[in-house]
Amino acid sequence: MTPRKAVEVRALTLWQPWASAIAYGTKRIENRRWATDYRGWLLIHAGATIDPAAKYAVMARPFLHRPQPAAAVLGWARLDDCHEDDGMCTLWSASGQWHWHLSDVHRLARPVSWPGARGLWTPTPGLLDLVREAARA
Repeated sequence: MTPRKAVEVRALTLWQPWASAIAYGTKRIENRRWATDYRGWLLIHAGATIDPAAKYAVMARPFLHRPQPAAAVLGWARLDDCHEDDGMCTLWSASGQWHWHLSDVHRLARPVSWPGARGLWTPTPGLLDLVREAARA
């Protein structure tokens, strides 16, 4: 029997309502001030902070009146591209930011509580086990 190769996974903590807009909505671009060379699976983690500017963003309105889980993994997606602002690649794109393109988004029926971190972080094996368990539920 050949051992299974471990799949590389990273996580990204986002302020609400943006984490929910990815996990439960149609947001497929994450705007960042920095680029990444990482491509692959990415846990979508909702931080404990709510973006105060979200109340002025038309795209955020559907998520502002729903429960917004905090300090929890909401789902996962594939990060398949990262490029500089090239105009308006989607309605979710912010001018002057790096656009992280997400695809194959999956949401968890129940968020997995977990403290986040800044930047692109590596989830522990214990967190990955909890997410796998929650995905099967």
